[in-house]
Amino acid sequence: MLHPRRSRTFSELRALEDVSFDIAPGEFFGIVGRNGSGKSTLLKCLAGIYGVDSGRVDVRGRLSPFIELGVGFHPELSARDNVAINAIMLGLTRKQALERFDEIIAFAELEEFVDLKLKNYSSGMSVRLGFAVAIQVDADVLLVDEVLAVGDISFQQKCFDEFYRLKAEGRTIVFVTHDMSSVRRFCDRAMLLERGDMIDIGDPEAIASKYAEVNFGTVGDDGPSAAPGAPRARITRTWCATGGGPVPELGDDTVTVAQGEDCVACMEVEFPDAVEDPVFSINFRNDVRHTIYVARSDRGEPTGSFAAGDRASVKFRFPNWLGPSVYTLTPSVVTGDGRMTLDQRVDAVTLRVEAPRFSGGVADLPTEIEVERS
Repeated sequence: MLHPRRSRTFSELRALEDVSFDIAPGEFFGIVGRNGSGKSTLLKCLAGIYGVDSGRVDVRGRLSPFIELGVGFHPELSARDNVAINAIMLGLTRKQALERFDEIIAFAELEEFVDLKLKNYSSGMSVRLGFAVAIQVDADVLLVDEVLAVGDISFQQKCFDEFYRLKAEGRTIVFVTHDMSSVRRFCDRAMLLERGDMIDIGDPEAIASKYAEVNFGTVGDDGPSAAPGAPRARITRTWCATGGGPVPELGDDTVTVAQGEDCVACMEVEFPDAVEDPVFSINFRNDVRHTIYVARSDRGEPTGSFAAGDRASVKFRFPNWLGPSVYTLTPSVVTGDGRMTLDQRVDAVTLRVEAPRFSGGVADLPTEIEVERS
């Protein structure tokens, strides 16, 4: 109004374009991509929250979105009232909501806070309550957007167990995540998005590797970290096993170990080029992507010279005192000066640690305790 003759310019951003796919009944389908790639927008289009400018979305069966947990909660009402209201909003009858109330509160671990107003809940408590209500919905298709990072580690494990149950029941699940170990563990197929375009769709292992390439550049043979004429290395296999246990079958990338057992993380590496004193390393991350344990070969003697065509078998043996949870292993090979990554396999293996009790820590180190009466 003040400057009617001033020229105006604008640019158009298409959140999604030419994205087309089919998901079979009972399939666990993963959607991955970097921030801003259009993952959550796609899920909201499937849920009917966003309309599409062209094309169409066909959903057969009852659909339940796990996108914004706790939407509709009223801060001035208690958990008891909010559960009833939210469950009815998600499609349950009032009778069903009341019948499942105790189960919902028990799953959320909020028995002591049932009559407390939600405005006095922590954000984690509210999300736990929202998740506990959402899983009660008898839906044919579930849209899940990064809800496995709910709460503390013990509650996250309950979430994982719940998705194992849903998958076993044959529910159709569309799963958005940044966690490639979850994609490998749960998904039958996966799709990679980048800037609104569908880059690839297919086997979860292949999609997880391509996701790493998009994030970090193609590591290894032709990656940006490999300057012209730089040496190369290739990690051909990675696995974990108990200290005295057998080597897992090829393709079995998940192993369960008991806390306190010796564990060994292994990688096999081949060298297309000569490499001097390469550094081998392993990195364990937990379900919320925190780095818990790192081991590197350069803390000891140099690894020596490897000629073109040589192979190496590297084993990291350690007493497993990690807290009970699910961890992913990323092996790497870098040059002796640490300046260049020769190869890396992000989230190559999944390690599940089991223990009779959960202490609340990320590790349970052997500790001597003395108590003297005074």
